[in-house]
Amino acid sequence: MSFIASDIAARIGTKIETDHATLAGGSKAAEIRELLELRGILLFPKISLTDEEQLGFSCTLGALVEQGDKGLYKVTLDSKITPTAEYLRGTVLWHFDGFSDDVPARASILTARKTSDIGGQTEFANTYAAYDDLPEERKQTLSELRVVHTMAATQRDVFQNAPAEMQKIWESYPPKVQPLVWTHRSGRKSLLLGSSADWVEGMDKAEGQVLIAELQTWTTQRKFVYRHEWTVGDMVIWDNTGMLHRVEAYPDTSGRMMHRTTLVGEEPIK
Repeated sequence: MSFIASDIAARIGTKIETDHATLAGGSKAAEIRELLELRGILLFPKISLTDEEQLGFSCTLGALVEQGDKGLYKVTLDSKITPTAEYLRGTVLWHFDGFSDDVPARASILTARKTSDIGGQTEFANTYAAYDDLPEERKQTLSELRVVHTMAATQRDVFQNAPAEMQKIWESYPPKVQPLVWTHRSGRKSLLLGSSADWVEGMDKAEGQVLIAELQTWTTQRKFVYRHEWTVGDMVIWDNTGMLHRVEAYPDTSGRMMHRTTLVGEEPIK
């Protein structure tokens, strides 16, 4: 049995060198979950789990979201394979999954099956660390604010000349009001931002959008970010409750394919 963990950067990310049997057996599941909460991103370079092994390993960490084929969702821009591929174009923007959920997904596990020659890298930003580094007075001010998240906000910068029919679909999703600062049951706090954050409740809309943009720039500065250059077989787990993520744009025809499993949420946003 092997299990060697080493930090990737000071504020985010840990690399784990291990083997299939260790992951499948679940003996390190508690340690992996603890590291995930502390470090935000876990990288298993070239571990090359099969779909069945990825599903089995994921189940050692928690319950799986029902998606795709038996819990495994294929992330691709090929709509013949994944009918929701059009929506995935919005993932080039910083976001967290489940902005409209009271209890968003706990984490996602992503394995690279085919990479793109152009683009396709994934970036992650630590929203815990971004909050921690704010001045105390700013933390207090922000803790009183609530943000309105919308589907339109996640799409309008990607489809800037969207037809009325598409905009109507976006608007069919009800807005969701979330706290700007998420106080977790652990006592830690994180900034709840991303492309879905549209305006600040009770604030002039333009002024609120300036604040959101400012905080997002703060949160995604280099010291809080890990950028992953994928190699086939790499597996990355990220804490969806404390990280933002985005993919760098890649061609529709690249064939880029990622297989994702997602852990059911365990903690309501408060």
